[in-house]
Amino acid sequence: MVSLPFKLSLGKKINIKDDGTVKQTDDIPEARRETIKNSSWVIPPWLQTGGVVLAMALVGLTVLTLLWRAFSAPRPVVQVSPSPTPIIPQPSPVPNILGHLPYGQAATKNLLAVTADGKIRLRREAAQKFLQMQGVAKKQGVLLVPLSGFRTVKEHEHLFFGVKAQRNQETRKRAEVSAPPGYSEHHTGYAIDIGDGQVPATNLSQNFEKTKAFQWLKKHAAAYSFELSFPLNNPQGVNYEPWHWRYVGDTDSLKTFYQAQQLQQKKR
Repeated sequence: MVSLPFKLSLGKKINIKDDGTVKQTDDIPEARRETIKNSSWVIPPWLQTGGVVLAMALVGLTVLTLLWRAFSAPRPVVQVSPSPTPIIPQPSPVPNILGHLPYGQAATKNLLAVTADGKIRLRREAAQKFLQMQGVAKKQGVLLVPLSGFRTVKEHEHLFFGVKAQRNQETRKRAEVSAPPGYSEHHTGYAIDIGDGQVPATNLSQNFEKTKAFQWLKKHAAAYSFELSFPLNNPQGVNYEPWHWRYVGDTDSLKTFYQAQQLQQKKR
């Protein structure tokens, strides 16, 4: 007998015998067939992939929509007030005491001695110019002797109040010949009192104007950037001091003296 097996239906196998009879037999065990019959439907892989792609597309479309709405929405206009024009503060008039202007005290590290004993010092630039001027004058037979240079506020207190008490002077009268502490040009390190080495009796007196030293200074001091601080009839009202000179040869010294004078004149 020749058997030609083929599947007719789920779990069935057909056998055709030589005599033409057909016999249907089970191809899958009964327990297995029940499991297949009762199993749930499984989503095909292509459908699963398509669903994921569709879900991602929907999420992307939602994000794009939100972004478009955020950027296309009208933004509030911020009104910016114009900045006010800056006000440049004007310097206040410089106060004075009995005609004297206030001056700051120079740093000692910027000082240079103009005497062998180192007691009389000036600002470095002023000291160098004075020594140069002194050397030229000496070659011409004139002895320029430094009598006083830089002076601290503390040192000046004795000079003003101590001498005032010794001489029984009124404050205003004392201020005509000596500035109060904090108001002396000597604090700056740019001022120097000069005497004539050949006529020491004229030191720190108006008779100094009669000496060769003063005449030489009148003619040559400007070439070394020195000028008379308190000439006759000076606007500050300070007594004439032919021995008192100051250096005005750099920017700082010019600001120190001329700016103070200009502000004082504005006040008047």
